[in-house]
Amino acid sequence: MTELAAARAYYDTVAEEYAARVPGLFEQDVLGRAMLGAFAEEVRTDGDLPVADLGCGPGHVTAHLDALGLRAHGVDVSPRMVDIARRRHPDLRFEAGAMDALGLPDGELGGIVAWWSILHTPPELLPSLFTEFRRVLAPGGRLLLGFHAGNGEPYTGQKRAGGVTYAIHLLSPDQVGRQLERAGFTVTARLTVRM
Repeated sequence: MTELAAARAYYDTVAEEYAARVPGLFEQDVLGRAMLGAFAEEVRTDGDLPVADLGCGPGHVTAHLDALGLRAHGVDVSPRMVDIARRRHPDLRFEAGAMDALGLPDGELGGIVAWWSILHTPPELLPSLFTEFRRVLAPGGRLLLGFHAGNGEPYTGQKRAGGVTYAIHLLSPDQVGRQLERAGFTVTARLTVRM
């Protein structure tokens, strides 16, 4: 099973539990919400192009971006997560899909948020993922990533019903920054939070 398929199976299995827990944690994340606020301000300044929340889960970040005045929609690999997001936020658009094949025209978006979602992508596949992000962003479009820092080492989560589990990759901020620059991005800010 590929890591993408494993992540889909895992989140489909734990969708309701995850959706009950994670939005509350997001409400406690003062620094994360501040970064999203700065991102929203920059995107609004650049024009009124839509924003994609990639790996949107139950839609709480998408709804937050919408409340900040952005035309945001969510994409998630887990159809069950998308169902929950649609149920919780019926006025917003959510779709099932993969971050590495967005099916959007070139230059369609003013911004992308990948909030704790690239961590399921093996480090060697990040360059192609970032190339897809660059393709769908308009010139000057903004990208905001959130991920667990480390040195590329994988971490396997606890097995759930049916034996599903997931892998995350603890990513080096320096390595991610270099890969973003190779894909045509300019890294303008970086925040490291120690937990």
